[in-house]
Amino acid sequence: MKNLYYDVVIAGCGVAGLYAALNLPEEMNILMLSKKDLESCDSMLAQGGICVLRDESDYDSYFEDTMRAGHYENRKESVDIMIRSSRDVINDLLNFGVRFAKNPDGSLAYTREGAHSRPRICFHEDITGKEITTTLLSHVKKCSNVTILEYTTMTDILVDGGKCTGMAAETKEGETLHIHADNTIMATGGIGGLYEHSTNFPILTGDACRIAKEHGVELEHMDYVQIHPTCLYSKKPGRSFLISESARGEGAVLLNHKGERFVNELLPRDVVTKAIQEEMKKEGVEYEWISFAHVPKEIILKHFPHIYEKCLEEGYDLLKEPAPIVPAQHYFMGGVHVNRDSATTMPNLYAVGETSCNGVHGKNRLASNSLLESLVFAKRAAVKIQNEEKGNEDHEFESNYHAACC
Repeated sequence: MKNLYYDVVIAGCGVAGLYAALNLPEEMNILMLSKKDLESCDSMLAQGGICVLRDESDYDSYFEDTMRAGHYENRKESVDIMIRSSRDVINDLLNFGVRFAKNPDGSLAYTREGAHSRPRICFHEDITGKEITTTLLSHVKKCSNVTILEYTTMTDILVDGGKCTGMAAETKEGETLHIHADNTIMATGGIGGLYEHSTNFPILTGDACRIAKEHGVELEHMDYVQIHPTCLYSKKPGRSFLISESARGEGAVLLNHKGERFVNELLPRDVVTKAIQEEMKKEGVEYEWISFAHVPKEIILKHFPHIYEKCLEEGYDLLKEPAPIVPAQHYFMGGVHVNRDSATTMPNLYAVGETSCNGVHGKNRLASNSLLESLVFAKRAAVKIQNEEKGNEDHEFESNYHAACC
């Protein structure tokens, strides 16, 4: 066994873990763990984009869209914090060098997805998650105070006197590490690896949730699992390939085997998924179809180049024919219970990203809120840690939702 000592240890190198590291002070020594290589995180797979509050006139509709998609089981304070923090996050990403699509006049271009009342999603082609993650990773690699260990898995947390004092991990070679840290952040992603058909990487097996439960750390909504309605149907084993919801936002439609539309494609994900499953059962088939016939060629090739190429590899030319789709597990709305600063019920232990549950998404996540939620609440964890270390009051944005609505 080997003992290591750091100010902060972060399990996970997706956008939440990376952004937390970038928002911690340079004088803190940080260790980041990646269960596999740095490319094998679900943040890399996010296609559609990241939401932003376009202007103050968009606030009420964005808030309502998020609440309605979540069946009004969302924590209103968390939703308010996420929305009102969104512009700062997007500006941060632009300053880091993220190449969001822009209009000819240089303003941000927005796309629309299901259950959104208007376009408010920033994007980079159909690989927004990869663009954001690789950009953040490039900056983290330049930080002299951050060390990254690949192929190293969190196996437990260290606890002393009811407080988290770090984590235990195992390397690829089987060596046990005891990483002692003042603060610990779990950013290990979702649970898709537990499912036969999922858009997630198979290494995502709910590690943080298991460890939290073993130590009596509160969990929340463990049954809130989102099924994405449109994944490319294939009999090949392995991860399901997602066809972004923004394709439907740009005009793609769902068809049954008679060539008929059977659902409003821009309804919330759980509603569209149910409609597809019912249509498949009624027709006695294993898949339905998505047609890009009404999407201009230039949009298909410019906005969805990777989806187009993947479908072409599978034998479907979206410029000429529909592609078969089937629902698959996609996202986990539940997780380790956290407050508005991503703190768990154990002192000095934080959870961010998909492994956490801050209540933003309710029972069903609104499209393209995942990257935003991960970044907003990862930064809040970093700010909270910094202020706790300095003994300062919090200066990060706090919700005035209740005051505004009373």
